[in-house]
Amino acid sequence: MTTPHFKLSLSAIMVASTLALSGCNQEASNTVTQVASPAPVTAKDAQAFLDTTEQELSALYLESSRAEWIYANFITHDTSALSAEVNRKMTEAVVRLANEAAQFDSLELDYDARRKLDKLKLALTLPAPQDAEKTAKLSQLVAELGGIYGKGKYCKDDGSCLSLGDMTATMATSRDYNELLDLWQGWRQVSKPMRPLYKQQVVLTNEGAKELGYADTGAMWRSKYDMPADDFAKELDRIWGQVKPLYDSLHCHVRAKLGEKYGEDKVPQDQPIPAHLLGNMWAQSWGNIYDVVAPENADPGYDVTALLAEHNYDELKMVRGAEKFFTSMGFAPLPDTFYQRSLFTKPADRDVQCHASAWNIDSKDDLRIKMCIQRTGEEFSVIHHELGHNFYQRAYNTQPLYYQESANDGFHEAIGDTIALSVTPGYLKEIGLLEQVPDESKDIGLLMKMALDKVAFIPFGLLVDQWRWQVFSGAVTPENYNKAWWELREKYQGVKAPITRSEADFDPGAKYHVPGNTPYTRYFLAHILQFDFHRSLCEIAGNKEAIHRCSVYNSKEAGEKLNAMLEMGSSRPWQEALATVTGKPEMDATALLDYFAPLQKYLDEQNKGRQCGW
Repeated sequence: MTTPHFKLSLSAIMVASTLALSGCNQEASNTVTQVASPAPVTAKDAQAFLDTTEQELSALYLESSRAEWIYANFITHDTSALSAEVNRKMTEAVVRLANEAAQFDSLELDYDARRKLDKLKLALTLPAPQDAEKTAKLSQLVAELGGIYGKGKYCKDDGSCLSLGDMTATMATSRDYNELLDLWQGWRQVSKPMRPLYKQQVVLTNEGAKELGYADTGAMWRSKYDMPADDFAKELDRIWGQVKPLYDSLHCHVRAKLGEKYGEDKVPQDQPIPAHLLGNMWAQSWGNIYDVVAPENADPGYDVTALLAEHNYDELKMVRGAEKFFTSMGFAPLPDTFYQRSLFTKPADRDVQCHASAWNIDSKDDLRIKMCIQRTGEEFSVIHHELGHNFYQRAYNTQPLYYQESANDGFHEAIGDTIALSVTPGYLKEIGLLEQVPDESKDIGLLMKMALDKVAFIPFGLLVDQWRWQVFSGAVTPENYNKAWWELREKYQGVKAPITRSEADFDPGAKYHVPGNTPYTRYFLAHILQFDFHRSLCEIAGNKEAIHRCSVYNSKEAGEKLNAMLEMGSSRPWQEALATVTGKPEMDATALLDYFAPLQKYLDEQNKGRQCGW
């Protein structure tokens, strides 16, 4: 459920393993002393640089997206090699251009020129030092860390080996305490060798960040959010403060139910929850243990999967149905090429990447999704989510290339999720899938299921980067990597390691985004923003129902407001984009609290007499 990674900061472009700056940079450094000092740069030079850079990147993005599309849809040795080569060219160009952009730092420039240069500099996730040897070393470390994770398996004493996919599937369904513990431990053996590599990577990328004018790599990441880096960190804490009471209530209820399931000797009722019991390898979302915590009589009385089958919805009809959601709000239909070029079903004759994704190949109107659609209710929601990305991509395609991305990196995921929140029983009735909307007593089960995924995730979405920022700044030293990780997990999530951990372990590395160097705060933001957008769009649509029952299907007014925000791309600070829909420049988590208000009431009743907190 992601947009593919070619656009500047959407991409979070990083120093790739194939980065080949070493040769040319070495040569340059040998001759630099013989060259006269260059003339001082001017605003005119900056504009000329931006114009030629946009042309160069446009051509590269088109080549890159086509190569990536072919690789994702025809996975072979050769398509992999072609994709790697294009990515090498792309990464090399962005590293070169980001460093060149820094030469204009001291100039007084107009808003647009300054913003575009900043976008270019911030396109790097891991800035490399300009020293050729160090750049090559950083590239190698990135490749090694990615390789350790990608090839990671848990091999048992009997010689059998399990992939992460195998283990994830078992963690979702097994309720055997010891089996879950074995898998949890097994996967974390994979990340142990990452520690010395990660330590070296931090030193090198911090050096690169300082060369670009940032205090450290974490400060650079936080600088992408149109406000001072320290203020942004405080803003996240403020929002978390709004959500925490609801999270604490959910945590209390889930812990009590797990205590009933496994015994209070294994799940003490005054301590953090053991991390392996929450249905997920990282305890980041808890939807898989819904059966353990489900309210009585929570069955909503219908099954969307069965309804789709009953009304003869195949994969194409599911996509057409989701498209109709957007056209009902006044958006133009998708181009014919969308249906000609997208992948909707898994081919029988070849390997493809089935992970759902949304693409804009040419930065204009060559929109596509790539999915191996299953005819299920969940997938019907996912299609609405993916098309949310596509309509966003098309809305901002008139912007300069630098601004063809979401207002901040949380917005893209949030838009797709906002639309998916409107796939309500009322909407299903309106499109003829459901005859009767169940009464509100059935809502608690639906809200619980959603809270286990969305509310439970929020503190995890916050702490991954909290840990990294502290590592980059030096507040957490290599001798305390693991200790600091578990302190944050206990502080924010109320989750603990089920067995003793030490600094021989490197548990952060067990989560893809850490060795993969993918910033994580975007997912926290998306989980807050989607409810903020949903509440505001419901108000604009004149909704009179509870927010969790609202759908903005058929509301031209809501569509008009949403489109005005989408068209901005990242041309203005995200606060302005947000205010276009919500009327306020600050994020507000009270929308999430409003959405889950009936569940909060239910949890409060359930938690009477229980000891909450940890």
